[in-house]
Amino acid sequence: EMEAKMLPLLLLATLGKIGALVLVGHHGRPMPGSPYDISKNSAAVQQAVLGAAHSFNSQSNDAFLFKPSAVLRAQRQVVRGIRYIVDFQISRTVCPKRNRTSDLDRCRLQPPGRLAQTFRCHLELWLIPWKPGRETLELLCRSHQQGPVLIQTGSDQDPVLFV
Repeated sequence: EMEAKMLPLLLLATLGKIGALVLVGHHGRPMPGSPYDISKNSAAVQQAVLGAAHSFNSQSNDAFLFKPSAVLRAQRQVVRGIRYIVDFQISRTVCPKRNRTSDLDRCRLQPPGRLAQTFRCHLELWLIPWKPGRETLELLCRSHQQGPVLIQTGSDQDPVLFV
């Protein structure tokens, strides 16, 4: 009778351990197909963030160009291609947009003051090696002062801007 009462508890404990293994994977590694952290400095992350900055600049009506100022978190997920999930900051530079400077490396950030502005952005980018181009699933940027400012979503081409 004691064994009969212990069997459901033992079964529940075993299922709990199996469930934990399914979510976490073997030896604490993430499950195949789930996002995992990658280096914020990797070439792929830097390229994705720079591409997002160019999209932001081409669609914003700001007088100055913006460039990435910090990568806060970067993840990669392998799902029918490679999906990058990146949280980063983009800040206003001293380069006027009318000069058409494409090399953001040459643009310094605005000094602290009334022209300085930083957005916190979330990017989801999907690269499918066997298909040309890239697919931007989401680019959402928020100003610290104003709350949600713009959302860009789209596929295959540059994202669409909703202000």
